[in-house]
Amino acid sequence: MTSPSSHRPLVGIDVGGTFTDFVVLTDGGLTVHKVPTTPADQSRAIVAGLDALDVHEADVVHGMTVATNALLERRGAQTALLTTAGFADILIIGRQNRPQLYHLSQQRPAPLVEDRWRLEAPERLDAAGNVLVELDEARVAELAAQLADGDAESLAIVFLFSFRNPAHEQRAAEIIRAVCPDLPISLSSDILPEYREYERTATTVINAYVQPLVARYLHRLERALPNSRVRIMQSNGGAIGLAQAAGQAARVVLSGPAGGVVGAFALAKQALDTETPQLITFDMGGTSTDVALCPGLVPATAESTITDLPLRLPVIDIHTVGAGGGSVAYVDAGGGLRVGPRSAGAVPGPASYGRGGTETTVTDANLVLGRLDPSGFLGGRGDVALDVDAARSVLSELGAQLGLSAEEAALGVVRIANATMERALRRVSVERGYDPRSFTLLPFGGAGPLHACDLADALDIRDILIPPIPGVLSAYGMLVADIASDASHSVLQPADHLVTDLSPLHEIFEVLRARVTSVLEAEGVAAPRIEAALDMRYRGQSYELTVTLPTPITVRHLVDATNAFHAAHEQRYGYAMPDEPVNVVNLRVRGIGPGAQPGLPSLPLQGEDASAARLADKPAWFDASGPTPTACYDRARLAPGNCFAGPAIVYQFDSTIVVPPAWSGRVDQFANIWLERK
Repeated sequence: MTSPSSHRPLVGIDVGGTFTDFVVLTDGGLTVHKVPTTPADQSRAIVAGLDALDVHEADVVHGMTVATNALLERRGAQTALLTTAGFADILIIGRQNRPQLYHLSQQRPAPLVEDRWRLEAPERLDAAGNVLVELDEARVAELAAQLADGDAESLAIVFLFSFRNPAHEQRAAEIIRAVCPDLPISLSSDILPEYREYERTATTVINAYVQPLVARYLHRLERALPNSRVRIMQSNGGAIGLAQAAGQAARVVLSGPAGGVVGAFALAKQALDTETPQLITFDMGGTSTDVALCPGLVPATAESTITDLPLRLPVIDIHTVGAGGGSVAYVDAGGGLRVGPRSAGAVPGPASYGRGGTETTVTDANLVLGRLDPSGFLGGRGDVALDVDAARSVLSELGAQLGLSAEEAALGVVRIANATMERALRRVSVERGYDPRSFTLLPFGGAGPLHACDLADALDIRDILIPPIPGVLSAYGMLVADIASDASHSVLQPADHLVTDLSPLHEIFEVLRARVTSVLEAEGVAAPRIEAALDMRYRGQSYELTVTLPTPITVRHLVDATNAFHAAHEQRYGYAMPDEPVNVVNLRVRGIGPGAQPGLPSLPLQGEDASAARLADKPAWFDASGPTPTACYDRARLAPGNCFAGPAIVYQFDSTIVVPPAWSGRVDQFANIWLERK
């Protein structure tokens, strides 16, 4: 196992809705820990966890939810938008998407910028970036005075076609900074120099909306950890320093889920002994479930949505649903049982946490079904002890509304939660042209291994891989994440034209390479690895697919990228048009510095007999026929080579594994548990 190059501990920290997870890498190996999340100030849980681990000087990689929560709860900064005269309503107009197609009257969420703070300045560029109307600097100065006298806490500047020529945006920012030196300003030419005015505006506004909150949080964290170097996990699966994370806060909106996919992919490569594992990741935490399909690589996309707003920045392609251990179960007005998306969160949490929660959750249901062990929760560590009587009480109340017993109601809660998660897994696999039967399911999160076999049965998946630390795998992913910086720019030229003249592509590539290299050099990465990709589409289409572009860029590489686009289009949509012209829309460049590569130690096999790890059997419910005698195991005592048959439950500090009667398990040389259908 490789230790940190600095010989200081390397710590991955993932802040979840219920728990904050820690994975510490030292010369002695990996240590894991969990503490309850402190929603009011996430840094308090981080300091408490590090104190408990006696870690006071470390290299920290942190996945945060400050930006995510600000958007979900609409409690970001008071944001102003300065745009080209005549375009102040672009956030209101949007794409005119209809979330409910057949509703005659639809309520759209309020924009992040209030009407009074959508400002306009006379200026205009043409589609090539040539100046048609000079920037009215006097008007910008008037607006700067208005901003200085008002309550705006952040400003987004988005001018028409500024991705072609950023001069007007830069000059407007210069004028405003002279009057409002402390006002954070986000320029679209810095955040997203790509075409599509609405998406560029929305993404820049998101950055401005969350930037002050993220910057304040990171400043508190830096003061709380004065002897540690802290990096932040980005939505793209790479870590970056505090300065860039504070300046481009929109890049960390989905940082937590990204860490899980990175960690799962790294462990799957080792367990499957391949650089291109075929993997479906399934991360079930306390608040939500995140799933991703990895067809030999970590999937990425530049098109994501958060709170109905487009976030057009590189992110790991993850689908999220509101189903977690803390998802609240209730009977709706029609008398039907519903589960989620609302969560009991960390405070008060499920009824069984004993913190004043009175609502039924998925965790309460699993406890009543005998699938969780109160005495073994968090391995006896931490301040959470599960209260079986409280869980049974709320399940009995729920069951009374449905004419069911507490156990029957609990089975219903679990089945509905499973149905929600099954739809998510189908969304990333079947609906995209992939057969889930040819993939390995890797469940993680505190609750993932509890539900994995049920979901594998629903999708006819035969193999499940459960790593040694499933409950803190997102934190492990942050620990092993590369240091990365992304940049992009619009090209908007036919591929055939670029084949005859590569100079436009070369010019944009060199600018982007210099940008990401500069960022990574500030992070101590001397010679980053450079990767490139193209967003491509058929002429006349309004959507793109991203394909890899080898570097240095040659005619052969561009032709190969075009052929790869045809293949990707057929995979995603079921057809390709190789005789149709292809347009290059955007060039993307990523700079990468290697992260830690600890891996898992290879251990000698000890034989199939798992009796040394067996605990007292207990009854557990798997279906409505009643409780079934179930073998229980302590994962810490399971040795490589051990095998066991379902029904079984495996307890460990950070998670619980449920193995139904039709499944069996074995431990490989890396201490992973493989579950297979009998």
